[in-house]
Amino acid sequence: MVAVPQRDDYLDTLNPAQRAAAEYGEAGADGGLASGPLLVIAGAGTGKTMTLAHRVAHLVMSGVAPERILLLTFTRRAAEEMTRRVEAIVRKAMGRGDDGRKVVALPWSGTFHAIGNRLLRQFAANLGLDPAFSVLDRGDSADVMDVVRHELGLSASRRRFPKKETCLAIYSRTVNTGDTLSRTLQDGFPWCLDLEAELAELFRGYVRRKQANQLLDYDDLLLYWQRLVAEPDFAACIGAEFDHVLVDEYQDTNRLQASILLALKPEGEGLTVVGDDAQSIYSFRAAEIDNILGFPDQFMPTANVITLEENYRSTQAILDSANCLIAESERQYRKDLYATDRPGTKPAYVTVEDSDAEADYVVTSVLANREAGTELKRQAVLFRSSHHSDRLELELVRRNIPYVKYGGLKFLEAAHVKDLLAILKWAENPRNDIAAFRVLKLLPGMGPRYAARCYARLGESDFDLGRLGDFVPPAAAGADWETLVALMAGLGAASLEEAGWQAQLTAARGWYRSQLERLYDNAETREADLEQLEQIAGRYATRERFLTELTLDPPSKSGDRAGDPLLDEDYLVLSTIHSAKGQEWDAVFVLNVTDGNFPSEFATGDAARIEEERRLLYVAMTRARQSLALLAPLRFHVTAQHPQGDRHVYGARSRFVSDRLLATMRPVFHGSEQDRAGAFAARPARRIDAGAEFLDRW
Repeated sequence: MVAVPQRDDYLDTLNPAQRAAAEYGEAGADGGLASGPLLVIAGAGTGKTMTLAHRVAHLVMSGVAPERILLLTFTRRAAEEMTRRVEAIVRKAMGRGDDGRKVVALPWSGTFHAIGNRLLRQFAANLGLDPAFSVLDRGDSADVMDVVRHELGLSASRRRFPKKETCLAIYSRTVNTGDTLSRTLQDGFPWCLDLEAELAELFRGYVRRKQANQLLDYDDLLLYWQRLVAEPDFAACIGAEFDHVLVDEYQDTNRLQASILLALKPEGEGLTVVGDDAQSIYSFRAAEIDNILGFPDQFMPTANVITLEENYRSTQAILDSANCLIAESERQYRKDLYATDRPGTKPAYVTVEDSDAEADYVVTSVLANREAGTELKRQAVLFRSSHHSDRLELELVRRNIPYVKYGGLKFLEAAHVKDLLAILKWAENPRNDIAAFRVLKLLPGMGPRYAARCYARLGESDFDLGRLGDFVPPAAAGADWETLVALMAGLGAASLEEAGWQAQLTAARGWYRSQLERLYDNAETREADLEQLEQIAGRYATRERFLTELTLDPPSKSGDRAGDPLLDEDYLVLSTIHSAKGQEWDAVFVLNVTDGNFPSEFATGDAARIEEERRLLYVAMTRARQSLALLAPLRFHVTAQHPQGDRHVYGARSRFVSDRLLATMRPVFHGSEQDRAGAFAARPARRIDAGAEFLDRW
């Protein structure tokens, strides 16, 4: 037990609502602090982490033994940060300087999965587990799923069967939501509905294999924990070990996690959960918003609710817009975020001509902010889906602006983009064995050995792509081989200066589409990337220039975080909104705020998903401290239009951007200018044998 504090001002830095949350409860009969169930609704930027840390510190300072506090978070970093803050607060309260010795330890602070692992090893015998069971990470779990998939002959089916990662995602979602497999498929994987029986067989085999080998995956850590505390005597045994249970980011819990908490503290004694329903954006990970919305009514009497509304991050002008947006949500805890002495300027609603203009506006604004004193790393560009930044990434490379991207691969690192580019690279240089091997191995039955033989045979004709058909492929390649031969012959014969060369990319995409659907899941999303690549190609006069510029300075080169400060002292942040949650920047730009993106077209017709999309935009807006811009392109490039017509469709204003919301913003319009580089008027005819000169050097 911690000694009586020498100072009692350690809570003075908190505002009234934060302090009420930290101090909630009464002195217990046997010492410590007794409290009923408490829900802290912590709006964006209202000091959630600081409040929770002060509550834990106050429990310790009130006489609660640290080992009787269970603190649950969603990341190891969050648990470590919370422990660090509690240590600092308690040290200050005790009037202790930094002597290098810990004054308080929280042995039961960690993620749900880490705590579950500890408990299951202690109760292994009761669950029929070996205490030395192994925990599988996601990669290992997918590999086990794949082994069973092959053993059952599902991978050899004449029909396309989901790949191992998709199978694991279906299994995990079913377990964590508690839904039936049929419901999971209907809600999230409708293209697999007619495979329900095969998937059920696969999952039974997956579970049997894990059990036979004493293997637990991430989901099992929660599933076994939940099953353990479903028995009242075990729940009472574990619950009695903790006087207080505190949960961070409660809006992100799934049904399994909520049921575990309720089993441990059925009356809610000592239970404190902190979260923000307006930031519940992880339903695709089985997070259940009803957990936080229904929390007060799970107990009799109902849980106490304390709302934090004073925002320490954003200007009032930004908060006015964010408040206006979220006020339209039907199910929520009403809150009105406010800032003290930070009026700020209205956020910008920027109408742009197209994605080129959008990229130009962002880059121009980012550079202007930098010149005005806002470092690149204090600015962020946020987007709904990873591919939305494709055009921007290339513009950043062109203008020599370093960046780091969170949430998905960088555009040119994606496997399907590299596949399509390999076709053009092989056509450009038939001797390019790297590109040749990548293209050939796309074909069914064409492994490394066949690819090597094909490449060698092509070499016999001095790498004439018109002779590619001389090679006899494996039977599995079938018609795909014949169409590839025709494609490469056409691409190989094309002039280097051929006008309208982008049609070559269209033809390559047409051939690759069937391979894409066969090789990868999420084909629709990947197809959008390839459409974007085709749009980008339209900016280059020749195939050679397109490939060369992307190769010389690809986004992956400039986009990596600089490890050496001499290489880049600064970098712009690009991030999906999901990856940006919990972060903040001085200036924030949100791309593609149009219907079909906000909300996503995949959410259409589902009221719950529409509301989550609204919360997603809210999260994006509340990442900004001083400056916020929502960008809305008027048109988007498409490939389904007639080649002689306009290859664009026109965007509609997001349904979330109401007239009331627009009244809190300032309108901006930004057009674009096409890059028209002139050709050399005259070119000498003399040939320079540079290759021979370079070879002679050695």
